[in-house]
Amino acid sequence: MTSIKAQYYTKLDNGVVHCQLCPHNCHIRPDKKGICKVRANSDGELYAESYGQLSSLALDPIEKKPLYRFYPGSLILSTGSYGCNFSCSFCQNYSISMGKPETAFISPENLVYKAFRLKDSGNIGLAYTYNEPFISFEYVLDCCKLIKDRGLKNVLVTNGYVQEAPLLEMLPYIDAMNIDLKSFSPDFYKEICTGNVEIVKRTIETASKSCHIEITCLVIPGLNDSEEEIGDMARWLSSLSPDIPLHLSRFFPRHKMLDKEITPRATLEKAARIASRYLDHVYLGNI
Repeated sequence: MTSIKAQYYTKLDNGVVHCQLCPHNCHIRPDKKGICKVRANSDGELYAESYGQLSSLALDPIEKKPLYRFYPGSLILSTGSYGCNFSCSFCQNYSISMGKPETAFISPENLVYKAFRLKDSGNIGLAYTYNEPFISFEYVLDCCKLIKDRGLKNVLVTNGYVQEAPLLEMLPYIDAMNIDLKSFSPDFYKEICTGNVEIVKRTIETASKSCHIEITCLVIPGLNDSEEEIGDMARWLSSLSPDIPLHLSRFFPRHKMLDKEITPRATLEKAARIASRYLDHVYLGNI
């Protein structure tokens, strides 16, 4: 397996490394990995173990990301690896994000060449998606720089759980992002995702000043579908810009969350009416 030295870490005593890529701030012992399962301590150095190890590659409509107001009608070559720095019990793509799927190594140069070759077929660039792209920071950044040199677009589909320094290093190369805002509740993020909503909000605010952004919320019955929460989320997004698109997506039972019903269409439509009081572009997904 090809891996390279990681960025954003410091060495501690006894061979332990402190990963500073995401807000988990993992202290990783020798021969162990971080929460994301892809950043590994080998002999007191941190390595990006998933570098170039791709599990998925497809030419998708841009609307599938979902991005509805960024080059609508175009296609984008979409790729993903494996691993995630969240542990959402409702993960809709858990076999990739939490498992170890089969992968094949594709260098940044080869991936960008594939993307460029598809330009005549309507491809506008590369989308880093399917699993969390920020945990593959080094690979994604290498690809982003090469794509820019080719005059194509970079798209991130992300949970937004990343430290400020790597985010700021990546953003100059990013043209559009779809960021998951899984809930507006600190307890939801803490108990269900093992994360902090304030970090995600900071990512959204920072990215909104740098590139096109759209937001996705998977609406789960009884967990994040209250009128108050949807209203608070939409009101906060509108404080950044009422022009930010919000995608309210339908939940289907997956992974460990099999006790919840599929989100009723009426719930999504009601949430959309509430969000539309504050935002100009509200869409329903997975319906």
